[in-house]
Amino acid sequence: MRILLTGASGMVGRNALAHTNARHFQILGPTRQELDLLDFDAIVDFLSKNKPDVIIHAAGRVGGIKANIADPYGFLSENLRLGTNVITAAKECGISRLLNLGSSCIYPRNRNVPLQETDILTGALEPTNEGYALSKILAIRMCDYISKQFKELNYKSIIPCNLYGPFDKFDGENAHLIPAIIHKIHEAVVNGNSSVTIWGDGTVRREFMFVGDLAGLIWEACDRFESLPTIMNAGLGQDYTIEEYYDAVGNVIGFQGRFVFDSAQPVGMKKKLNCIKKSIEWGWSPSTDLIQGIKKTYDYYKGVYN
Repeated sequence: MRILLTGASGMVGRNALAHTNARHFQILGPTRQELDLLDFDAIVDFLSKNKPDVIIHAAGRVGGIKANIADPYGFLSENLRLGTNVITAAKECGISRLLNLGSSCIYPRNRNVPLQETDILTGALEPTNEGYALSKILAIRMCDYISKQFKELNYKSIIPCNLYGPFDKFDGENAHLIPAIIHKIHEAVVNGNSSVTIWGDGTVRREFMFVGDLAGLIWEACDRFESLPTIMNAGLGQDYTIEEYYDAVGNVIGFQGRFVFDSAQPVGMKKKLNCIKKSIEWGWSPSTDLIQGIKKTYDYYKGVYN
């Protein structure tokens, strides 16, 4: 099976390529220089020449809360163009199967119950990443509309919870929560600092899945594409407080200091937990627990940044 993987140089893409099941496929993973996804005509030309059996759309501009707050227009505009270009070009070229990767930030803010696929567009979004969320919602809706209107095309979306793992960003400006915590606590240990600051009061809850598990799901979805639900959440079905994530990372790294809370900083949604009923019924669940995932991610961090 010939696969076009967009975003092959990103965190999800690189973990997908590194997964053992990737060897069962012929994968095309062009770099940005080889295929500019902001150039619609270039995508059409690439698809016409290479004729992939499946497109996995994993490309996107990503970043943590700080980056999203600083440039909401950029996150909306770039991801909107990436999604519409890839999906529309796939339709125009008659590519029969496309797997679109969404994000759990598409869901309404501050729901106390696990977020279901039917909750999309049923409430206000979290303002701190609204631009990114809007672009992802549009891509998911496009795939859904195309599949319903054009029976020969089967375009589906997986909505993972927050991700972390190897090939992630660890700098303070662009990092997501867990890699940011790893960097902060590692630096504190190296420099002998007695405290680490947590944004907020530490009670906000998040669900983070090890990215290697999503990589496995991507290849399983390619193998079992017809049975995959049109829109399906992926996650642990369990969340932790921000303080618990700091505690877990601190225990892995060996931090002996204390945590200080800065309640003046933005924290985003109070709770964001995916309902994973569909994925369980489909026969998939992640296999990496939090401590295992943090250890693997920290080993990668030490190898690259030290």
